[in-house]
Amino acid sequence: MGTRVLFVFLFLGIKAFSQEPSKTKRYTLDVNPFYGSILLHNTDISHLITEHPVGVIVGYNRKTFGENEWEREYNYPDAGASFVYQDTRSATLGKTYGLFAHYNFYFFKRNLQFRVAQGLAYATNPYDRVTNFRNNAYGSRFLSSTYMMLNYHKQRIFRNLGLNAGISVVHYSNANVKAPNTSTNTLAFTLGLVYNIGGADLPYVSREKQQLTEPLRYNLAFRSGINESDNIGAGQFPFYIFSGYVDKRLGRKSALQLGTDVFFSNFLKELIRYQSISFPENEIATDTDFKRVGLFLGHELFINKLSITTQLGYYIYYPFDFEGRVYNRVGLKRYFGDKLFGEISLKSHGAAAEAVEFGIGIRL
Repeated sequence: MGTRVLFVFLFLGIKAFSQEPSKTKRYTLDVNPFYGSILLHNTDISHLITEHPVGVIVGYNRKTFGENEWEREYNYPDAGASFVYQDTRSATLGKTYGLFAHYNFYFFKRNLQFRVAQGLAYATNPYDRVTNFRNNAYGSRFLSSTYMMLNYHKQRIFRNLGLNAGISVVHYSNANVKAPNTSTNTLAFTLGLVYNIGGADLPYVSREKQQLTEPLRYNLAFRSGINESDNIGAGQFPFYIFSGYVDKRLGRKSALQLGTDVFFSNFLKELIRYQSISFPENEIATDTDFKRVGLFLGHELFINKLSITTQLGYYIYYPFDFEGRVYNRVGLKRYFGDKLFGEISLKSHGAAAEAVEFGIGIRL
């Protein structure tokens, strides 16, 4: 179910890019082969780092020229979709195929391109306790994936053909939907080509910026999904999160948030039971409450109908110790009109992911 929701969310985000009113559109296609290394972010995966991964990143991009105000605010970015193929050259890790939605942002007279992408990947050889017990990085076939690319970007060096060269970081994790989930991060060096589809670029629209002021806005959100503790075979359980927060716009791009989360994480019930039986020296009672309540501060970055949320929280009700009192959340939100939104977010404790959350909410 979560996989289907993520595909729908990505489709709606890409669809939003293509439905902007425009008389004429311009596109580019880029192909970026890469060669890299899997970073040793956790010593538990040291046995998996045996070769240098290779692969390719293919991007399809729609240019913007300032027809809408958000395009002018972000220096005329590209919006698009991309595909990433990676061969880890490890029989244990296997290969991955990913589909992403992305934005390209430009700096230094548009010679420096920064891409941020979020999507879903398919792993060909995940953990199996009989046939592939050494793969403690990928506990499931479907993985949440994020990549960032920083390129020297030069278009139309020869007719419609240009050059990309830079570095990328590609992250794969199932966010504890199923154990194990040590995850991987690949640092890659890319060298590729970019091809302009269509005629010459349109002139960039430049208009005086208009100020945006809003009163305090009140938000209610409900998030859910399934996850598992780090104990392999403990089982997957649903979780439910109820959130309420207030936000204040600081302009067209940003808003600050202050709110509270109430967590009903059922995997903790099983973890509490397991630890109370297996580790009596820790003096954990079987009936210890699994619920948690947190307060958080957050920031929301608005990009057209999408926004990126980052939150830092602290549990004020915390009867069972799991990964510490501080938690963080990074999310991608899509607005439907002025009030309703859908959201996909990753909740973690530092670098230790707890869950991928699928949510709906309203901003009043």
